[in-house]
Amino acid sequence: MSELHKFLFEGLPVRGVLVRLTDAWTEILRRRACGSGAGAYPWPVQNMLGEMAAAVTLMHSNIKFNGSLMLQIVGAGPVKLAVAEVQPDFGLRATATITDDVAVDASLSMLVNLDNQGKCAITLEPKGKFPGQQSYQGVVPLCDDANQKFERLSDVLAHYMRQSEQLDTTLVLAADDKIAAGLLIQRLPQSGLGTPASRRESQLNEDETRNDEHYQRIAMLASSLRREELLALDVETILRRLFWQEKLLRLESGTGDNVPHFSCTCSRERVSKMILGLGVDEAQSIVAERGSLTVGCDYCSAQYRFDPIDVAQIFRGAGVSPPARVAVQ
Repeated sequence: MSELHKFLFEGLPVRGVLVRLTDAWTEILRRRACGSGAGAYPWPVQNMLGEMAAAVTLMHSNIKFNGSLMLQIVGAGPVKLAVAEVQPDFGLRATATITDDVAVDASLSMLVNLDNQGKCAITLEPKGKFPGQQSYQGVVPLCDDANQKFERLSDVLAHYMRQSEQLDTTLVLAADDKIAAGLLIQRLPQSGLGTPASRRESQLNEDETRNDEHYQRIAMLASSLRREELLALDVETILRRLFWQEKLLRLESGTGDNVPHFSCTCSRERVSKMILGLGVDEAQSIVAERGSLTVGCDYCSAQYRFDPIDVAQIFRGAGVSPPARVAVQ
C-alpha cells in the first residue's frame, strides 16, 4: 500500500514529507499498458511521470487546500505534455502524450525542452468553486536564471518554490516500474511576533542566520539520499539513516482512504460536457462519419461511447436543436 509520512525537526523551522507510491503508481502504469493501443511508457517517460506523481503528492500534503493540485510540463520534444494530478483525498492520476520516438537515455530536456522554451505549471483548483472564483496557477521555465536547462525535475520544482512561495525547498525524487518515491525538506518562514521592537531586527537577523545553517545541514543530509536507496529502503530505514542525529516529531500518517491511491475523475457526464463544447455541427459530423462518438480517457483508459441518440440528447438537454435526422453511413 502506498505511504505518506510527515514530520518536523524539533525546535527547528524545518519540515519534511516522505512518500512511497506503490499500488497507486503500478495501477497508473497498468492502465496505460492495457489501454487502447498506446502501450507502456518508454523508460525515460515512465521515470519522469513517476517523479511527477510523487512530487504532486508531496506538494499537496504540505499545504492546507481543499482542492486538486495539478503539475503540467509542456515543451518541445517527443513528449508533448505530461500531467500529474492529486485530489484532496490523495486520489492520484497521471498521463503523458508521446508524439515521437524516445531515446533510451533521454534526459528531461531531451523529452520536453529541446528548444529551452519548456514550461512547468502548477495549478490549484478549488473544490466546489463559487461563481467568479479563479484557479491559482504558477508557471516557471525549465531552465534556471542563467538560462541553463534543468535536467532534474527536483531542481525545477525547487526553483518554483523559491520563486513562487519564497520557501527554500529540497526534493529527492525517483521512480521505476514498481515504485515512485520522493522526499521533501522545506524551510518554514521565521516569525518575529512577540519580540520587543528594540530587539526585533537584530534578533531576527541572528535567528535567520542560525536557521539557515540548520536548514542547509538538513538539506545536505537529504540530498545525500541516492535514487537506489529511495526506491529500495522502507520509510523508517531512510529516516534513521539520514537524520539519526536529529529529533524528529512524527505527524500522523495517512490511514484508510487518506493515503495516496489511484483515482480518476472522468465520468460520462464530464465527457458529455466536452461533447457539448464541440458544438452540434462537429459532433453530428463525427457521428455521421463513424456511426457513434467514442471518447477515451488518457488517465484511466476508460472508453465512453455515444450513439446518435445519445448525442442528440446531449444537445437537446442544453437547449440546442440538432438536425431532425442524422444519416449514419
